[in-house]
Amino acid sequence: MEQEINFNIEEELKKLPGSPGVYIMHDKYDEIIYVGKAISLKNRVRQYFQSSRNKTAKIEKMVSKIARFEYIITDSELEALVLECNLIKEHRPKYNTMLKDDKSYPYIKVTVEEEFPRVLFSRTMKKDKSRYFGPYTSAGAVSDTIDLIHKLWKIRTCTRNLPKDIGKERPCLNYHIKQCNAPCQGYISKEEYGQSVAQVLEFLNGNHKPVLTMLEKKMMEASDEMEFERAIEYRELIQSVKQIAEKQKITSQSMEDRDIIAMARDNEDAVVQVFFVRDGKIIGREHFHVSVAMEEEEKQIIGSFVKQFYAGTPFIPREVWVQQEFREMKLVQEWLTKRRGQVVKLVIPKKGQKNRLVELAAKNAQLVLDQDKEKIKREELRTIGAMNQIGEWLGLEHVKRMEAFDISNISGFESVGSMVVYEDGRPKRNDYRKFKIKTVQGPNDYASMEEVLTRRFEHGLEELKELGTEKFGSFTRFPDLIMMDGGRGQVNIALKVLEKLQLNIPVCGMVKDDNHRTRGLYYNNVEIPIDRYSEGFKLITRIQDEAHRFAIEYHRSLRSKGQVKSVLDDIEGIGPARRKALMRKFQSLEAVRDASLEELCATEGMNRRAAESVYSFFHKPMNDNSSDKE
Repeated sequence: MEQEINFNIEEELKKLPGSPGVYIMHDKYDEIIYVGKAISLKNRVRQYFQSSRNKTAKIEKMVSKIARFEYIITDSELEALVLECNLIKEHRPKYNTMLKDDKSYPYIKVTVEEEFPRVLFSRTMKKDKSRYFGPYTSAGAVSDTIDLIHKLWKIRTCTRNLPKDIGKERPCLNYHIKQCNAPCQGYISKEEYGQSVAQVLEFLNGNHKPVLTMLEKKMMEASDEMEFERAIEYRELIQSVKQIAEKQKITSQSMEDRDIIAMARDNEDAVVQVFFVRDGKIIGREHFHVSVAMEEEEKQIIGSFVKQFYAGTPFIPREVWVQQEFREMKLVQEWLTKRRGQVVKLVIPKKGQKNRLVELAAKNAQLVLDQDKEKIKREELRTIGAMNQIGEWLGLEHVKRMEAFDISNISGFESVGSMVVYEDGRPKRNDYRKFKIKTVQGPNDYASMEEVLTRRFEHGLEELKELGTEKFGSFTRFPDLIMMDGGRGQVNIALKVLEKLQLNIPVCGMVKDDNHRTRGLYYNNVEIPIDRYSEGFKLITRIQDEAHRFAIEYHRSLRSKGQVKSVLDDIEGIGPARRKALMRKFQSLEAVRDASLEELCATEGMNRRAAESVYSFFHKPMNDNSSDKE
């Protein structure tokens, strides 16, 4: 939504301080389009608006879009770097060199601080007394490893407070399927359990040989005793251990933790490959797509990647090997050292085995770039391309964020509303919202939609007053386009709410045919036909289905047994006995609603008058919100 921004750039440039800090550029829609840091805000920000400066095409285009800027002063350049990383990660500005992938890596957590430790899957690495192993690049591999540990060492998975709770409850299923030694019952001593945990830690550190020797011995013993099923189990465990060991290849004898980073690029895309080395072994590799401008240098891309990547991962290795030197390398090294709490070295290998590993990472990056180029184009076509296509159909210049709404109820009972959000063609689930209808009685979808839209935008306006435009709450980001699941009637409801609140946001309706399939968009009192084979149409369908799914799931979550009783109790002539009889026969509220009058009459304890009361309750006329009947 375009904003009225009264901002005199020339005057504001004069007010800039000479302090270190972060500057934030906004466009006319008040979207953050660039975030940067500076030793001197005065000198750095002024450079963007000086015509004599040699600026790249990307910077020239970005400057032409700036409607206003803001800045945050920091005490040092290092603090500015940290703040810059955090703001880029949060806002993902269009003109920053952006890491496209937002991945979090799994860890294996061993709670060694507990008297009877557990082995857990974790997405975060906290500063606690537990031991962490990883990060790993495959969540599936982590789960497989944890399953194997439970089979081999029978480590507990429960959350019981041991030894305090020993003997208070029966052992769980894991004990009965022989995947836990039940320390909760005192079936294994603390010392024996501790020995098993020590073996687990040795295994996770990469020492697999003792485990394989033990399993091979047990397999042979089982075979000698003619217990072939048990022998097969040991053989399968041996295979599992070997598969995990195979993924960890020796790369050096130094037993250091390090990441090896290299890249490949073309005009608009780059792929950065990272090899993860832990205790001298490669435990995995991962590639990342980065959006770049044609004129950006490789060292600039590497520097941006390193800052964004380590701002988002909790584990910092002792060494980071990079393809080439980049600007601010010493400052970034200081930042990484501070984050780790120990000295971190940024290294540029020049020769020998180290350089060959960096070259290997670069070759892998080039391979991924070649393979994924078409895939990336297809993905952009179905997301950002589809958004642009919808904008073109409606004659809108800027469509980045869309919100869609839906209402769900059963004959007006427990009406709820849903709001789903799509940004750049992808669902933004953190911004989804659900509403329990408070002011509407009965099945009135129009009134329910009016309540939902009013609450959504009033809440946003209140947050804007409280927080200001510099900060964003859950409702303050307004959409560039509102999508209504219906035609003229639904659109008019939305326009009525926006007019009342003095908001100017485009609204279009998704018009359906006789088979309830979208056939066009209703916008500015005109139905616009759309190509059903286009990416824009497919995106509209996805948004429509998602709004419907989200509303129905919320509605289902509210229909507990107590709520089912209350809706039946609202029907004249239905008391506790008849209510129980109806639920016993039909099992659900939907089945009662769909039953015929004769089926209701045949229910135990029901006479015709009571049956007619139930039938008419669920079949009373509803407000029709079909776009074809407007």
